Amino acid sequence: MVPVRNNVMSDEASLNAFLAGVALLKKELTNVTTKSFGIPGTPNPVSTYDVFVIGHIGAANSAIPSNGDPMVRNAAHRGPVFLPWHRLMLLSLEAHIRRVLGAPDFALPYWDWAADGDSGSPTDAAIWGSTYMGGQGDPVSDGPFGYFPGDPDSFTVRIETGPDGEAVQAADGNGRGLIRKFAQEPPQGWKQLPDSADVKATLGFAPPGPIVRPEDRYDKLDFSVGSDGFRGRLEGWLPGGRPRMHNQVHLWVGGDMDPVSSPNDPVFFLHHCNVDRIWESWMQSYTSLYAPDMTAADPPYGGERIDDELVFFGSQHYTPRNMLDVSRRYTYDHLP
Repeated sequence: MVPVRNNVMSDEASLNAFLAGVALLKKELTNVTTKSFGIPGTPNPVSTYDVFVIGHIGAANSAIPSNGDPMVRNAAHRGPVFLPWHRLMLLSLEAHIRRVLGAPDFALPYWDWAADGDSGSPTDAAIWGSTYMGGQGDPVSDGPFGYFPGDPDSFTVRIETGPDGEAVQAADGNGRGLIRKFAQEPPQGWKQLPDSADVKATLGFAPPGPIVRPEDRYDKLDFSVGSDGFRGRLEGWLPGGRPRMHNQVHLWVGGDMDPVSSPNDPVFFLHHCNVDRIWESWMQSYTSLYAPDMTAADPPYGGERIDDELVFFGSQHYTPRNMLDVSRRYTYDHLP
């Protein structure tokens, strides 16, 4: 039976398993240290959970092409690889939680942020309650990810983004509490979450002009923040003028969800599970569409073509093509 990813607000069992799994992965130490990842300072152990933080930072700093600008295109964002890369990340976290819980049927829950957007983006929505994700603060001081100095069981941020976007040790290796700053004024944040109308518009978007190839619906030259297609709309670069969809949610939550070390906030995974759910809904209409294919030039597009290897720790040579059909891996309780 294929595991089902459910809405976190309607599946208490998935919620509790997710919270327990994150807590165990945060405490589980790998056999490598911060020095192994080139992170400056005193070498400190790295938890399994924090490997995901480091991997996300590393991919965001891996420019495509290698001599390019990661703020234009990188190995996980700002280009067509955004959706398959994060799908692989979710699958990897899901596998680790299954392992530490001994629960082979565990499936990640998702946060349907558009439902909160429809309700006016309340900062006291149920998901921010103490039995769910906890609330906001600097640091967060309630819920499963609250920080209480002196308490060894506190949720502690140990890796963060440095001034140049690199991975550094938080508080010089001593760690700190998780930070959230909901609904901040731009440019530091954003006041509203996307709503169901935004989701509908993203799913129904068709690029202007002639569709030369079906794949152009997914992404088009030059495969960057400026290329107009479903991926760019869901990632949130277009239409221009302000952050939208995926990007908008990161900025609305704020705090540790702002920089490329955003997996520090476990709500990152519930957010990206919802992004993945929207992608899966789109693929019900446009099965397995992806661009660019292997005829695209390398450089500049090597690293994001359909059969190029995804840059991810322990990827086992997965490619975007491997991420297009997940019907044997998981399903969703409901597609938008």
